Formats: sequence, C-alpha cells, structure tokens
Amino acid sequence: MSNVSQSGRAIDRLLAEYGESHQNPVNKKIHWIAVPVIFWTAVALLWSLPVPGFMAAVPLVNWATIALLGAVIYYSILSVPLAIGMLVFAIFCIIDVLIFQMLVPVALWKAALVIFLIAWAAQFYGHKIEGKKPSFFKDIQFLLIGPAWLLSFIYRKYDISY
Repeated sequence: MSNVSQSGRAIDRLLAEYGESHQNPVNKKIHWIAVPVIFWTAVALLWSLPVPGFMAAVPLVNWATIALLGAVIYYSILSVPLAIGMLVFAIFCIIDVLIFQMLVPVALWKAALVIFLIAWAAQFYGHKIEGKKPSFFKDIQFLLIGPAWLLSFIYRKYDISY
C-alpha cells in the first residue's frame, strides 16, 4: 500500500489512513462482512422513515435515495471510478430493500435496526482485536470511506484504476 499513501490525491490519503486502523486479519474479515451490512441497514433505516407528501409523490424518492445521492456525489469528488462502483452497490441495496419488503413479513426498520446493532457490535469487537479505535472517531467522513476502502481492494484485484 506504499504507492497509495505516497499519492497526493485525497482518496488515496483517506484510504491509507483508514487502512492504518485495519491491519489485523480478523478485523479485516469482520469489516468485509459488517461494512456492507451496515451500509445496507443504513439504507433500509432511511428507507423506512416517513417522507413529506412532495417526496412521496415521486417513486423511489425518499430519505435513503437522497442520502445515497449525496454519498455518490461525495465519492465522485474523491474518485469517479469508485463512485461508479458505489452507485452500483447503492442500487443493489435499494433493490434488496424492495425485495425484503415484498418477501419478509417483518417491518423493514425493525430487522434493519437489529442487524445494524449486531454489525456494529462486530465492528467494535474487530477494533478491540485490532487495538485501535474505529477511524470515524477521528473523522466522521470515514463512515463513508469504509465501503470505498473495501471496493478499492476489489478494484486492485481486477486491476481497475480508481
């Protein structure tokens, strides 16, 4: 990762800094599961919030899609290729939320909240093993960098520049 940390790009600095507190193999494995799950649960929880009438009148416009639009814009500022990957993942999350609502007889927000809490407990356990606090305690934007950090590994594996 030395090439990444020497770059002057903000995305490279953020990914390198995030990676500093994610070196332990167990913590990394926990993050590979928990980070996407937390992302999905955040989408599901925002999806569950009531919306004003002007938003409800437009299909798929709700707090989740607005937040995802903001996140994709943030990712676009840092890296367009990563933003595209995160957009694909965001669309997957929306589709999954819609499928969940159709097939699961439990309220979306209830299931998402339980899963959210379990995933965060796992994250904190991973950081206990790591011996370092989660990055977002230092800077809140690391809540959005976590998913991009995982995606950067996938991009590197397939030699996709970001």
